[in-house]
Amino acid sequence: MDQQRKAIALLYEGGPDAPQITAKGEGDLAEQIVQLALDYEVPIYENADLASLLTRMELGDQIPESLYRTIAEIIAFAWHLKGKVPEGFVWPEDGIDGNSG
Repeated sequence: MDQQRKAIALLYEGGPDAPQITAKGEGDLAEQIVQLALDYEVPIYENADLASLLTRMELGDQIPESLYRTIAEIIAFAWHLKGKVPEGFVWPEDGIDGNSG
């Protein structure tokens, strides 16, 4: 069985709304989504099971509550890679960023 690559693009602008699906595709369309992410230096997270779940949803849908924690961890990691932190965020005293204090 030949499984095509799947890709999902999520948009999260903060606030009370959950991230929403802004692009999705399989095969060639998935490759185009990934290439656009690379072109614009958008972090990419690869997880075939998560992609399979999210491709069943419609464009514009917000992610379901059952995936909040998973998606939040992915977004937090992507922000970290880009050197971003949420407004009002303070690093813990133990220095999780590699610094103390």
